[in-house]
Amino acid sequence: MSTKPAEAAAAPPKSKKLLLIVVALVLVVVLAGIGAFVYVSKQRAAAALDDQEHAPVAVHKAPEGPPVYLPLDNMVVNLADPGGERVAQVGITFELRDAAAAETVKQYLPTIRSGVLLLVSQKTSEELLQREGKEKLATDILREAARPFGGLDDEESVDQPRNGSIKSNKSRNRVRPGDLPVQRVLFSSFIVQ
Repeated sequence: MSTKPAEAAAAPPKSKKLLLIVVALVLVVVLAGIGAFVYVSKQRAAAALDDQEHAPVAVHKAPEGPPVYLPLDNMVVNLADPGGERVAQVGITFELRDAAAAETVKQYLPTIRSGVLLLVSQKTSEELLQREGKEKLATDILREAARPFGGLDDEESVDQPRNGSIKSNKSRNRVRPGDLPVQRVLFSSFIVQ
């Protein structure tokens, strides 16, 4: 009987040692996991930074010199108002891609002017007196100016942003809008009588 109390007294120190060993092992595993996580995170961040440095960067070519403009002669057009008594006098200036585009556009100017005259003659004074009507007319004129160069169709949606390049909302194997000679349509005068 005397052996049982000695065994009972010896058991608690072993369980404390075993508990300390288990806690130490768990602590080592947790610290190793944290260390691995930090190491992998730093490696990923370094790889991402390296990829950014070596990634191809889209270079936007700045215009070489001032913008090129081609003013058209003022046009006086009868509007589509009832009675046909209203007219519009419109001064249009094309902003061109570059100086070489000016010579190209001049070759097609009679065709472009004719298309523009037809466009304006289909508008009413009420449409043209509103800002939205003028903006739509500028977009339509831009589309008309692109036609001789294999440009945009009637169904094709065109945006004429203020940054100087047009964008097509329809994808085709046609001439890209940025490659067209006429980039923007500007009004130098606009009188509706």
